[in-house]
Amino acid sequence: MDLTLHQLKQYDGTDPSKPIYMAIKGRIFDVTTEKSFYGPSSAYIMFADKDASRALAKMSKNEYDVTASLDGLSDKEIRVHND
Repeated sequence: MDLTLHQLKQYDGTDPSKPIYMAIKGRIFDVTTEKSFYGPSSAYIMFADKDASRALAKMSKNEYDVTASLDGLSDKEIRVHND
């Protein structure tokens, strides 16, 4: 499935008729079955509708880390990301 980051924004779980998507390294995942984790008011809602590559490599839930950019990651974080 190919979506731009702008198109991905419409799959954040706020519309119950649409799936919930998130991306890692540009690959889009349907996380709808895990709505309790990624849906509205959930612990990981910040990852829904975004490419969360950096945040997952850093094991961070900080909003500013929820980006596709891997610039400045440590070797350890890169290894986590590549696993």
